[in-house]
Amino acid sequence: MKNQKMAYFYAICAVLVWSTVASAFKISLKYLNFLQLLLISTFVSTAILLVLLIAQNKLKNLKKYTLKDFIHSALLGFLNPFLYYILLFKAYSLLPAQEAQPLNYTWPIMLTLLSIPILKQKVSIKSIISIVISFIGVLIISTQGNLLNISFTNLNGALLAISTAVIWAFFWIYNTKDKRDEITKLFLNFAFGFIYIFIATIIFSKIETPDLNGLLGASYIGLFEMGITFVIWSKALQLSTSTAKVSKFIYLVPFLSLVIVYFILGEKILISTIVGLVFIVVGIVLEQINKSKIH
Repeated sequence: MKNQKMAYFYAICAVLVWSTVASAFKISLKYLNFLQLLLISTFVSTAILLVLLIAQNKLKNLKKYTLKDFIHSALLGFLNPFLYYILLFKAYSLLPAQEAQPLNYTWPIMLTLLSIPILKQKVSIKSIISIVISFIGVLIISTQGNLLNISFTNLNGALLAISTAVIWAFFWIYNTKDKRDEITKLFLNFAFGFIYIFIATIIFSKIETPDLNGLLGASYIGLFEMGITFVIWSKALQLSTSTAKVSKFIYLVPFLSLVIVYFILGEKILISTIVGLVFIVVGIVLEQINKSKIH
């Protein structure tokens, strides 16, 4: 029971932190372009993961890895953090936070769709219904509730936000097949990702000393969105008697995020955003129930 209470504590801490990152993205993008923001935040997260490896005496794991392992990490690093966060930060630069965050949150539904061709999983009627419910939510948010005369408020931003869900689903599928130590392989992913981002920033932007606001924002994202919160969440999963007991807390993130967006960014939260988000979460929950019954 003591371990379960600690699991809940870690899970709630992770959820509270993740609920702040949508606002952190928007604030930081006022001072840095999306490539500069990603460069600094990835550097911070890579450094944090390196410190964790050293503290846990896991740096020696790198010596055991083969060339194939490093190539695998290089490919995963291209998906996340490189491609995933480039698309995500660009989406946030085009959309209000209240639209970008829920659209990005559709990744569990994308995971189900991609599992059909990649993992050869069969899709049930209940899963199809779940997917349709979530995508109705996507349309409600993207059109601000104007479903009778569909007109996207920012089609490019919406497509970018949804594409991040696809990229994350791809990453999740291939990352779970990799049975190496989580922190070690995550460090390698970010180390390779930082190299890609550094090159992209030199070519498409410029490297310059950010002002204090930009530096603090990027560091916050690197520390909490990409780095240490992952370890906190992993700790919650390890201590819990079952994954389901702590996983349910993740559904609080988009709703808490809207509250923080309202108070921190001053965005007026639209009814269409709340309704659309409810559709998305209901679809995801139904899909998770379907999976638990199958397994």
